[in-house]
Amino acid sequence: MTETVGRRERKKAQTRKALADAALRLFLEHGYDKVGVRDVAEEADVSVTTLFKHFPSKEALVFDEDEGIEAALVSAVRDRAPGRSVLHSLREHLVATRATRRIDDPAVIAHLTLVRETPELLEYWDRMWRRHEFALAAAIAEAAGAPEGDLRSAALARFAMDTTSLIRGQEDQQQAMRDLFDLIETGFGDTPA
Repeated sequence: MTETVGRRERKKAQTRKALADAALRLFLEHGYDKVGVRDVAEEADVSVTTLFKHFPSKEALVFDEDEGIEAALVSAVRDRAPGRSVLHSLREHLVATRATRRIDDPAVIAHLTLVRETPELLEYWDRMWRRHEFALAAAIAEAAGAPEGDLRSAALARFAMDTTSLIRGQEDQQQAMRDLFDLIETGFGDTPA
């Protein structure tokens, strides 16, 4: 039974990847507005119904790692080592994320360009990012024993999520991320006015 479940999950993951890869390839070749979900399904050799079982919308096809990103952020808080602060765990997670993402990779550049130049994708990205922020804030509040909607937890989640856009363009993004977390930890008191 375990082998069947494992095989089923692998097959679902393969189908999901095939759909995301086909969508990105078609969007980059023909433009986001000129490609429909039917085109993506045909390219991936699945039905439109199957496509929508894996992705709730056309925009979601471009952000296939969405659920994994949010789960990893929440896990960085909930599954941190005993005695490890939420702040330090988030710093480690986000620095490690930067280490695995090459900003000079042509595929990454093409993906970001597509998103930035397509209003629907940019709007979806913003909603997705804010959803991650709210999930992270809830996990931080839970870890702190604070009530839902806690302002301090929400502020830390916002700062942590915004570090990724603030370090864009920095030569050493990992060090820039560490520096921002140092600033969050120590406060802005020693910063020039």
